Amino acid sequence: MTRYYIRLPNPALARGTEPQLSFQSAGADGLAKELQDALRTDTLFQRWRSMQEAPDEIDDSASAIDKGASVRGEQSHTAIDLVVNTTLSSTLLRQRLRWLAGSHWQLHDVR
Repeated sequence: MTRYYIRLPNPALARGTEPQLSFQSAGADGLAKELQDALRTDTLFQRWRSMQEAPDEIDDSASAIDKGASVRGEQSHTAIDLVVNTTLSSTLLRQRLRWLAGSHWQLHDVR
């Protein structure tokens, strides 16, 4: 299991380019839950897949999940810090974060 330390410097901006895939929550707990759900289930991936021109041609390897993933959120002044524990690759974590938060997140540490 790998632990990722992620910061959302301006949570109000932490939205992806596609509203149907973006974070809906504003607080630390809600954002943590949404990311945790995106890692534990393939719901977000399936939503993205259905938006593609040829959904049946999408490689299923990008739909991998980690049922044991956990995400803890903490408000830190104006930013939100997320601690993510997952067995998913960093590539898949970054993919899900891009869908949810766009480019409005920072990776601070990996352990």
